[in-house]
Amino acid sequence: MSTATDGTKVKVHYTGTLSDGSVFDSSREREPLEFTIGEGMVISGFENGVKGMAVGDSKTVDIPAAEAYGERNDEYMLKVGRDQLPAHINAEIGMTLQVQGEGGQQALVTVTEMDDESVTLDGNHPLAGKDLSFEIELVEMD
Repeated sequence: MSTATDGTKVKVHYTGTLSDGSVFDSSREREPLEFTIGEGMVISGFENGVKGMAVGDSKTVDIPAAEAYGERNDEYMLKVGRDQLPAHINAEIGMTLQVQGEGGQQALVTVTEMDDESVTLDGNHPLAGKDLSFEIELVEMD
C-alpha cells in the first residue's frame, strides 16, 4: 500500500479545532481539500501530518502555532487616523478590510480598536499564536 510523500496529490477531509475544543474549520460538509504535498499550499504542520498516510487512514495532528500561522507579531498592528480610511468605509470593530502594502501587495487586516481620531488595524492571521489540532482523513491520492 502506498503512502503520501512529497509530490503526491492528495484529497483529505479535516476538522480543525482550537485548544478549547472549538471547531474553526471543517471540510466535512463540502468537497475534500485537494493539494500536492511539498508545494506549500497548506500550513507546514498540516502537510507534514498527511505525509506517510495511506488512503483510508485517519489521524489527529496537533500543530504548534509556529508550524501553523506563526506567533502573533506586534509589528503587524497599525494605528491610522480615521481620515486615512476611504470615506465610504464605516469601520466597526471586527470588520475585515483589504489594504495595499508598500510593495503593492494586498493584505487583509481586522479592525481591533477605534476612537474618535484613529483606528487600530491588526494584520496578523486570525489564527496566529494559536496551537491547532486537525482530525485528518486521507480519502484519495494520485
